[in-house]
Amino acid sequence: MKKTNQILSLVIVFLMILAVSARRDGKILGYKIGAKEATEETVKSDTVRVEKDGTIVVNTTPLAKDIVGYGGNVPLEISVKDGKITGIKALDNSESPEFFNQAKSLFDQWTGKTVDEASAMKVDAVSGATYSSRAIIGNMQRGLAYVQKASAEKSAASSFDFSAKTICGILVALMAAIVPLFYKNKRYRIVQQVLNVAVLGFWCGSCVSYASIISFSSNGLKPLAFPVATILLIIAFIYPLFGKRSYYCANVCPLGSLQELAGHCGTYKVKIGAKTLKRLDLFRQLLWAALMLCLWSGAWFGWVDTEPFSAFIIQSASVAAIVIAVAFVLLSIVMPRPYCRFVCPMGTLFKIGQSDK
Repeated sequence: MKKTNQILSLVIVFLMILAVSARRDGKILGYKIGAKEATEETVKSDTVRVEKDGTIVVNTTPLAKDIVGYGGNVPLEISVKDGKITGIKALDNSESPEFFNQAKSLFDQWTGKTVDEASAMKVDAVSGATYSSRAIIGNMQRGLAYVQKASAEKSAASSFDFSAKTICGILVALMAAIVPLFYKNKRYRIVQQVLNVAVLGFWCGSCVSYASIISFSSNGLKPLAFPVATILLIIAFIYPLFGKRSYYCANVCPLGSLQELAGHCGTYKVKIGAKTLKRLDLFRQLLWAALMLCLWSGAWFGWVDTEPFSAFIIQSASVAAIVIAVAFVLLSIVMPRPYCRFVCPMGTLFKIGQSDK
């Protein structure tokens, strides 16, 4: 009975997030709500137009519906004249401007190249704007492949990122997912926490946050494109079904790990009474309810950008996210994991999804 209740709780959480995706993006798992299925003719007409001077303009919107950045699809218009790329224009998207403005610097690498040269180029993501960069690169590949009449299989085969960052991120995520199940050791725990912070946090920028799960529920999760994020989501939402409640928060979360590491830096700890703890827990629940209402009503979607998880990508994080992250890390020197225990909306969502009552 408890297992059934827990599965129902997880389904309820899933439906909560789908409702936010439908409200904010008008999409669920990559499908536009109420959108008609496109025919081959409409896809073709929506994809290519020819200007008066002979310039061919390819719109990647119908070609790259499965390629997403951090906030959703990142469609482009690619202008080609006499076999050369003469311009690249970003169409409307939901990416954070701080991230996307950095990623747009990639346009210069393709402009002026022939279609064949551009297709053969290996373009690296811009540091600090990885998701937006990969979405731009993916859209360029799809657009150029369309011009060349390349097979869809070739484009799909290149979706997995074999970079050192992704491989290291996968290894660290798997270590965090498996080793603590069988090996309990304080020294190893510190090593794992350092890896969580350095690799999953600052290098990969991978955390389970409201921003990420809303994006995935809107656009669909692509395990090949986001392997590290897929592993973290499995740990966060599937592990509790097998008796490992709060496993992600305790063993994987980069922000939780950073707070615990900071706690080792001081010997004095603030003592909190039982009544105060109850009030703080009530505050956490009320805060979560208020923030969810903001999402469901559409009153304030922007609060997800202030989650301190995004502060790991320092180049693109908002000032608010950085300030909140620094404040709670400093506070954790005298108080164990204060953000996790008394504030974290994501942690509250985990608790609801793990309930067996």
